[in-house]
Amino acid sequence: MFGFFNYLTKEAEAIIENGALSVMSDRRFIEREIEKFLSSPARLDMITGEKYYMGEQDILRRRRMVIGDGGELTEVKNLPNNRLVDNQFSRLVDQKTGYFLGRPFTVRCKNADYEKQLNLIFDSEFLRTLRLVLEDCYLGGIGWLYIFYDEKGCLSFRRFKPYEILPFWKDEKHRELELAVRIYRIYGYDGERESFKDKAEIYDKNGVRFYEMNGGRLIPDAETEFMPYAFTDDEAFGFSEIPLIAFKANSKEIPLIKRVKSLQDALNTARSDFMNNMQEDSRNTILVIKNYDGEDLGQFRRNLSEYGAVKVRSIDGCDGGIDTLKVDINAENYKDVCDMLKKAIIENGGGYDSRDERFSNNPNQLNIKAMFSEIDIDTNNTETEFQASFKEVLRFVSDYLSNCGKGDFGAETAEIIFNRDVLINETEAINNCRQSMDIISKESIIAQHPWVKDLRAELERTNISKEQSALQ
Repeated sequence: MFGFFNYLTKEAEAIIENGALSVMSDRRFIEREIEKFLSSPARLDMITGEKYYMGEQDILRRRRMVIGDGGELTEVKNLPNNRLVDNQFSRLVDQKTGYFLGRPFTVRCKNADYEKQLNLIFDSEFLRTLRLVLEDCYLGGIGWLYIFYDEKGCLSFRRFKPYEILPFWKDEKHRELELAVRIYRIYGYDGERESFKDKAEIYDKNGVRFYEMNGGRLIPDAETEFMPYAFTDDEAFGFSEIPLIAFKANSKEIPLIKRVKSLQDALNTARSDFMNNMQEDSRNTILVIKNYDGEDLGQFRRNLSEYGAVKVRSIDGCDGGIDTLKVDINAENYKDVCDMLKKAIIENGGGYDSRDERFSNNPNQLNIKAMFSEIDIDTNNTETEFQASFKEVLRFVSDYLSNCGKGDFGAETAEIIFNRDVLINETEAINNCRQSMDIISKESIIAQHPWVKDLRAELERTNISKEQSALQ
């Protein structure tokens, strides 16, 4: 079924099933889908995830409210109103990204030439782009890698932000694209005044069509209306598939923010409330009023909150006054609540606690595995999705190598090994390698040694050392 996320209308499905829709010609249909996508809950979650990562969180819009006249809540602006952001969400995203892609991944092929070509393409620049895509997976539930040919005819990669991409899927499992629309805004100047334009790009198998958005309508771009994915001086080329690869953190495309937002907000609130209480004085007490000059307790609470003072009087020889019941601020309670919330963010977000006491005193490998169990389970799901997406990337890479005359590797297979940045007990690992001698192959032992970064290079160095020793 043709669809994207869960927003395709029954009307659109009926049009498609009846064969009455030519996606590229029925511009109005795409305009309606763009309009729905821009205000959809899924896109809002994507934007929220990025804002929270950057520290733009709900606590920053918090107002200080007190009980006012008639018992109604009223905003006051002369009281402490701390808006503290303890950004554990950002820390969690960085932790999970670093754990999965903190170290370069390894490419293994039976064909050494194919492996060499892949290592040249998957260089440090590609790894940096892939890290951004992984961040998008956590922030928006899905990341997008665009594959294209640059001006020199070289294969290049670009990341698109998830809230810019409206995908139209062929299947319910969201594995094959029928069409994709990119919606974005560019800024410039109209004279001395800053201005902007809303742009749209429609991707199909033939190439990219460019539009300007004006009042919700798609207007063909006057400068560039269509561009093929690749071309020579006299011929343009398309692809058998749209060169836009979806990477997912999980099969449901659920952003990380949906799992921890309420906990992050509660942590910010607890931090801010503690500072508010620390900066207040008489408002930390419960007051027992004698001969209060007034009847409206709401007005009394308001005066107390705003001015820190109330009027009392003497009646029939009885002096007025206020007795207080002191309410102490227990900093330990706040500390316990904050620690509990931080732990809950780690558990719900699939991270690990780097301050865990088990990390001290030279932990053995079993303890380390137990401490990393939550993030390992979550990363296993992400790796499954990334492995499937990499197969699509490799198809485009093999086509590129064939077109460039660097070899026909269409029948070759490649294994992508993600080297997770996990803490290990090096002494224990080295001892295990030593004890495995004469049990398994030397190549397998060297591959597991914690000091080895490049298996092939290490094997070559080992062989050279053997030859030099034999000559001596």
